[in-house]
Amino acid sequence: MAQPLRRVRHGAPVGIARLMAHADPIALIGIALSVTLSVTLDLTGAASGVESLLAGLMGITISLLVDSLARAERRFQLRTLLVGPPWLVQATPEVVAAVREAVDRHPGSRVAEETQRRFARFQADLAQLRQGRIVRPGTDYQDMLAATRDCVREVQALTNVLPRLAWWRSDIGRQYWTENQAALARGVRITRIFTYTDLTDEVMELVAAQRRAGVRVGLLPTVAVPADLHVNLIRWDGTACWTAGMSAHGVITENRYSVHPDDVARAGDTFAACAALATFDG
Repeated sequence: MAQPLRRVRHGAPVGIARLMAHADPIALIGIALSVTLSVTLDLTGAASGVESLLAGLMGITISLLVDSLARAERRFQLRTLLVGPPWLVQATPEVVAAVREAVDRHPGSRVAEETQRRFARFQADLAQLRQGRIVRPGTDYQDMLAATRDCVREVQALTNVLPRLAWWRSDIGRQYWTENQAALARGVRITRIFTYTDLTDEVMELVAAQRRAGVRVGLLPTVAVPADLHVNLIRWDGTACWTAGMSAHGVITENRYSVHPDDVARAGDTFAACAALATFDG
């Protein structure tokens, strides 16, 4: 007979813990206050035993009702968040379950720490996407190529020749130029400004080749513009832009594609400032 009693005593704290974990804090506070009020009324004689009991039950009922409303509101918010494309609705529970299992199965381990770090990076990436921005490594030019392929009216580009002259001869440079030629064939207007330190034969050869293909090319000495305009950028149809994150040695370390209106406007202002100073004579 003693063993079942011990199980009951051990199970009581577990039940309380589960109640604390799943109940809304407001409901717990309301229940505690209701019980306290009922006991106080009974002990002080301010109300009869039945009246104090009814007062406590009424307070508990109201607290549980508030808890039920709060839970319903959270469920509604969750359903609202999950309204979207089918792949999002399907993947979200799987992502949450995977993160929870990784942490629960390996608590306090490097796996749990790495799970948290990767989830934080995932959140940071989503925050950029939410703003209309994509940041890729310096070797990944897929957005530049795709945006040029999709352009229908105009391309505006600003190229710092010094670090990028050899880039035009690289595989990605040749792919980008091929997309430029295809855009010209579609009737897209391309205006490109080369900023340079010295007009070498290689630079003039590159300029001549692009002019022959139909690109409106401008030349701008780097000494004619402030350092903050020594940038590499592309602007497509006034709706999207690309800028390069550069290392101290002139190597592209990041490809930054954006459709954020502020970024597109800033790229347009930078291009306009350089175009006002560039020479477009053939």
